[in-house]
Amino acid sequence: MTTLRLGDTAPDFTQESTAGPIRFHEWAGNSWVVLFSHPADFTPVCTTELGKTAALASEFAKRGVKPIAVSVDPVDSHQKWVHDINDTQNTTVNFPILADADRKVADLYDMIHPNASTTVTVRSVFIIDPQKRIRATFTYPASTGRNFDEILRVIDSLQLTDSHKVATPANWKDGDDVIIVPSLQDPAEIAQRFPKGFKAVRPYLRITPQPNK
Repeated sequence: MTTLRLGDTAPDFTQESTAGPIRFHEWAGNSWVVLFSHPADFTPVCTTELGKTAALASEFAKRGVKPIAVSVDPVDSHQKWVHDINDTQNTTVNFPILADADRKVADLYDMIHPNASTTVTVRSVFIIDPQKRIRATFTYPASTGRNFDEILRVIDSLQLTDSHKVATPANWKDGDDVIIVPSLQDPAEIAQRFPKGFKAVRPYLRITPQPNK
């Protein structure tokens, strides 16, 4: 099995879901995508995660991101589970859950880790850009729920650094100062890109206010 790496094209697939059949690349369109897997339906941690994803719908939308979940259970199980999620998490699940009973998606994205479980997916996250490139991945054990603030933070960083010649430092959050990339050395370009100036802590560590998106 080929290991997916950052910058690889996210594999395309067609699979059943709670929203009907989905052709992944076609469904993604020109949006960013967060594809995330769940060990099983009707499990407590997964229920909180899908509820949190639904509650963050406006945050994903303003970033141009489509969330999509995947579990190895069938569609009818997903549909019943959605009622539980909505009821217990006080929200409305408004994104597709892939029904990966044949493990097509799980195998394409290497979501089955035999040393953890031979039958269910680990908590994988793939952040995929509009060019269908994998830009970030996370893998959590089944016992640990994901930090969705971190997922949004990484998306903010990716989108900012794609449009400006900056990188984001440790613990950065949207609005914090950023770092001018070391490859940018032309003084005129630096002045044009960063009119608020910068602080050179070291020649390779130049701190500047976050540019407008």
